[in-house]
Amino acid sequence: MSAKVPFERHPIIQRDLDRILLAPLPWERFAGRTVLVAGAAGFIGAYVVDTLLRLNEGHTQEPVQILALARQAHALRSRFPGEKMRDDLRFLVQDACIPVQLDMPVDFVIHAASPGTPRAFGRDPIGTFAANVFATRELLELKPRDAFLFFSSGEVYGLGNDQIIPTHENAYGLLDPTQVRSCYGESKRAGETLCACYAAQEGVHTTMARIFHTYGPGMPLGDGRTFSDFVQDALLGRDIEMRSEGKASRAFCYLADTVEACFTILLKGATATAYNVGNDRAELTVLELAQLIAGLDPARRLRVRRAAIPDASDTYLPSPIQRGCPDVSRLRMLGWEPRVGPHEGFKRTLDSFC
Repeated sequence: MSAKVPFERHPIIQRDLDRILLAPLPWERFAGRTVLVAGAAGFIGAYVVDTLLRLNEGHTQEPVQILALARQAHALRSRFPGEKMRDDLRFLVQDACIPVQLDMPVDFVIHAASPGTPRAFGRDPIGTFAANVFATRELLELKPRDAFLFFSSGEVYGLGNDQIIPTHENAYGLLDPTQVRSCYGESKRAGETLCACYAAQEGVHTTMARIFHTYGPGMPLGDGRTFSDFVQDALLGRDIEMRSEGKASRAFCYLADTVEACFTILLKGATATAYNVGNDRAELTVLELAQLIAGLDPARRLRVRRAAIPDASDTYLPSPIQRGCPDVSRLRMLGWEPRVGPHEGFKRTLDSFC
């Protein structure tokens, strides 16, 4: 076994990882260290693991040891099929809400274990809340020797901040705690508070990434979110279906930019501090996004059309926020900058599934 045996990856993913590792970050801090990634089989968490694996493949320094935690073994094996050929990757199969029993100290913890789609919020609000509160507590109890990064969300800002655009880290709106849809935003808020508490009381170097809409290779398709459904439509060669007038707008950030931002926060962020993560230069209305994706491959002649409203059995809980775009000036102060615009990013995303 070797940490240098590279996984077989799609060329687009390989280029993404190499580009992330060109970021001027102190990657040497990972040499000989142990990193636990919770939610390692998830969309963003898996790219974090892939980046660390690629770091080992391309550098002569002592390899970083990666503990990939997820609830389902088959999800880990499917995402990292060459695991048995490596000695730098170890699977931990368990719920992150259960105490993690390790036979080694941990230097970094990255908590990316949480449902991220409004359909999941409606289907399993208890599990959504637990992943961001109870699991955060258990992972913080590992008290990593170097740093802890919590994947939070732009949903912590609540209602009212769609009038404060771009939204900065000190702007907060309302979240009704009695609404099931609040299971996500309220639990992300609570998770951030736990990070602040462990920093103050236990001396853990905690940081928080408030991630806005992220898309890219490996994204879940057809999960009810507009960009996910539109990409699935395009891949299937069918017209882009909209279930609204398309007036709501969001800032869309390409996956590699989001992952580079998360490593920037982990390695350079201030203790107990939250950073917005998103592309403030890529705000599109739903209609503009549908038109962009439909036009990426003119040969397909895809159209944008209105679709029927989902039936009552659909567990998708839509956001009432009409506009979302982050102020990322705090993150820019750490040297990060989004590099991929929506036209290039969605084209790369579509190509990565082929």
